[in-house]
Amino acid sequence: MIDLTLAQIARIVGGALADVSADDAEKTVVTGTVEFDSRAVTPGGLFLALPGARADGHDFAAGAVAAGAAGVLAARPVGVPAVVVPPAAAGDAGASVLEHDVDGAGAAVLAALAKLAAHVAAELVANGLVVVGVTGSSGKTSTKDLLAAVLEPLGEVVAPPGSFNNELGHPWTVLRATTETDYLILEMSARHPGNIAALARIAPPSIAVVLNVGTAHLGEFGSREAIAATKAELPQAVPASGVVILNADDANVAAMAEKTAARVVRVGRSAGADVVATGVVLDDLARARFTLHAGDRQTEVTLAVHGDHQVSNALCAAAVALECGATLDQVAAALAAAGPVSRSRMQVATRADGVTVVNDAYNANPDSVRAGLKALAWMAKGGREQSAAPRRSWAVLGEMGELGDDAISEHDSIGRLAVRLDVSRLVVIGTGRSMSAMHHGAVMEGSWGSEVTMVADADAALALLREELRAGDVVLVKASNSAGLGRLAEALLDESGDGAG
Repeated sequence: MIDLTLAQIARIVGGALADVSADDAEKTVVTGTVEFDSRAVTPGGLFLALPGARADGHDFAAGAVAAGAAGVLAARPVGVPAVVVPPAAAGDAGASVLEHDVDGAGAAVLAALAKLAAHVAAELVANGLVVVGVTGSSGKTSTKDLLAAVLEPLGEVVAPPGSFNNELGHPWTVLRATTETDYLILEMSARHPGNIAALARIAPPSIAVVLNVGTAHLGEFGSREAIAATKAELPQAVPASGVVILNADDANVAAMAEKTAARVVRVGRSAGADVVATGVVLDDLARARFTLHAGDRQTEVTLAVHGDHQVSNALCAAAVALECGATLDQVAAALAAAGPVSRSRMQVATRADGVTVVNDAYNANPDSVRAGLKALAWMAKGGREQSAAPRRSWAVLGEMGELGDDAISEHDSIGRLAVRLDVSRLVVIGTGRSMSAMHHGAVMEGSWGSEVTMVADADAALALLREELRAGDVVLVKASNSAGLGRLAEALLDESGDGAG
């Protein structure tokens, strides 16, 4: 963050000083990072006191200051130097994102955080910072990691760790940028219409990327059309002087070209795109190799990330880098070196006994599960369309959340797809209606005997895998993050010595 005094922060967010004199507040400079975890506070930082379901950050404020924080951003006095903010108003930046999700104190602090981030972003953009926004129903985090890799040779990059893409993680990431930062990459997610527009107001992007329109959060939005309208809030936020990168292979995304005043760059596998991938082939671990075309230039690209779906993500990252001045050779070299970064997202590792574990357990929606299953099937066949002796494949799947009325049909569809892809064993974790539908779909599609197994929880699944896995098997572990299957995947890798990526 840029250096600001406590007094300046109070003026920016419309807060009042507490437990610090006006003179001292003018002299106390926040030089460190903004943190909502008191354990992460650095000397000179600002502690964000957020009420939570299990703990209230206000109770940790004194400890944060004792650890070196210059002050606290809070909803009430905390006995140490603080900026205390009033209740969030409906029109405040960030408040519209939050009004249905947190209590009044939490909304107040987060709305103040959004104001602070907006102020800092405006200062930095005026001095040359390039803001890149990314949205899509799936692939945001993987693309964010690829973007960081391709922009790194061009300057200092700030990108969120993991999936920091909501009303807390978004402004928190903005405030990681400093006067030395050249590129700020921001993920933008949504649970309600207007969410992306609100996030874009905090740090208006000059480059926007829209990956796809799928069925993630279908229960919240009600239809794919409503999801598309919300994703379109990002290109609509880009000024005429900016650039919008659209995945031309997704019709809903391609249509967003009519909804932005900015210049549009289309990416995809069709000849009509501006940045094109041709001749895509996958190796035995589903890593893509293809020819990248941009205008009359072309180069060969080999990805280090896994899955055919990563080609679109890589094209979007390449298009952004080219807009920022990178050469095709720089892009190809960066993509070749960009392996999985964020945890539990298509992380592939092989145990000493030859069992390959694909840990994609951070998140799941119907589109990403289909992509994961296709990658699993390909790996089991050793990268060949046909294999005389394929490896055994295991799909260990938990529930896909936030699908609303479509939950039953979508889980049924995934069970059927696993059978059509000839997955050797499907392990369905959970006994609720959605997971019963997945099990039922697999059975009705032709699975029999032990090919599909329904277990109560992750512990039961791990016990089954420990008993029945054989050397050379390939295991995909995937579910929404709330299912906690990342721990199952990590436990599998601990079963047989060191894993090799």
